[in-house]
Amino acid sequence: MRPTRLAVALVLLQSLLGCAVVGPDYHLPAEAAINRPSANAGFAGAHGAAVTLAPVPNDWWRLYDDPALERLVQQALAANTNVRVAAANLRRTLALRDQVDAEGGFHGALEGAAKRAQESGEQYLLSEKLPVVNEGDAGLSVSYDLDLFGKLKRAGQAATADAQASQAALDLVRVNVAAQTVRAYVESCAATQALSVARRQLALQTRSVDIAKRLEAAGRGRSTDVLRAQAQADLLRANLPKFEAAHDAALLQLAVMVGKTPREFDTSTLTCAHAPTLRQPIPVGDGTALLKRRPDVREAERQLAAATARIGVATAALYPDIVIGASGGFTGVLEDLGKASTGRWNIGPLISWTLPDNGARARIRGARAGTEAALAHFDGVVLDALKETETALTRYTHDLASRSELRAARDAARQAAQQNRVLYQAGKTPYLASLDADRTLANTEAALAAADRQVALDQVNLFLALGGGWQGSEANPARLSGASAAKSTS
Repeated sequence: MRPTRLAVALVLLQSLLGCAVVGPDYHLPAEAAINRPSANAGFAGAHGAAVTLAPVPNDWWRLYDDPALERLVQQALAANTNVRVAAANLRRTLALRDQVDAEGGFHGALEGAAKRAQESGEQYLLSEKLPVVNEGDAGLSVSYDLDLFGKLKRAGQAATADAQASQAALDLVRVNVAAQTVRAYVESCAATQALSVARRQLALQTRSVDIAKRLEAAGRGRSTDVLRAQAQADLLRANLPKFEAAHDAALLQLAVMVGKTPREFDTSTLTCAHAPTLRQPIPVGDGTALLKRRPDVREAERQLAAATARIGVATAALYPDIVIGASGGFTGVLEDLGKASTGRWNIGPLISWTLPDNGARARIRGARAGTEAALAHFDGVVLDALKETETALTRYTHDLASRSELRAARDAARQAAQQNRVLYQAGKTPYLASLDADRTLANTEAALAAADRQVALDQVNLFLALGGGWQGSEANPARLSGASAAKSTS
């Protein structure tokens, strides 16, 4: 058979066997947890006026309508070190994918060499000594791996799925960075609010100390009243450093989130006096939207696809690898290089086959076990996503109810303190009653400030569980084509 006919025959053989790629084609397993009807239903905790079934917005932090918060989040998404690491990892996996893709197709090489040498006469079955000459070699070679059993194709599928998983990992980092930035901002504002409450109560208690001292001097009070009032003031004063430290720690965290040192971070624009609040119910959507939106779910699914493709890579190692190649050039005495007498060429297949042993089959079993582990991990991520969302919902609704009760208690305590203060100043009630009323008001004010902080953090945790914050941002690098599309089936 002529070389050209042999090459044509091998290409036709590849076309005929191209559909016989070894290893399983990837399909999302029917038994996967993500396919359960209960996983795609509405949330059990999504009831009441605090939430709505509307879709979760991409940039959920804009619901707070806070320009300072918006600026901080955008800075964090652009400069946070964790985002930079994840983006670099994505570029690395994309390069690996391109490297695997380049293994297929045609490969060419140019060769050139020149040397002064004396060849051995005996290698040419000559007994006499050969002269010293200038030798040259120049040529071109081309090869093409037929990939008859799909090893390169499966490797390409695995590399693409890995790159898509890295894209999802970047999205997951962005979700967490946005939530951590908002959480640090909430902590800063809440600490300011708690500090303001503590200072107001301290000022009130300081006035009570002055009143107790004046009454004692006028013979209408007792020294024990002064001591008790002073002790309460000292207790309130002792709480101030705690709130100041919490405020400073939140600012330091914000500096880290936006990729700056504490000295570089400008705090002059952070003037919030209380934890940010939402002016509308939180949109939560349903289970189907959640599982499509959560980057960790997409990452786990793409890891499952990559593991499935690697079964085919391991299986293809059982079969021979056929590469068709051609080369041509000139080899001979340097002065004669290029003449017909120095010309050379060849064309034909190169078949390499490592006979399969137990090790090769063990690798297939290992790849299948890896797929089973990836499916179990995928199911676990799905279940955790649903659990985290339901947990965040129930905590948010219960903390809202608790805050409502605390507001009512604060209002009642404020009214009682005012009445007792008037009665005490008029000499109609003992100071201890007024002191107890002020202490109750101070406790309820502090408890309400803590409840405001907790509700704000609950909102952040709920948005974090819902997986929003990575879509459609200018800071997001170019997304993979088809990274979140339907699964590959070939």
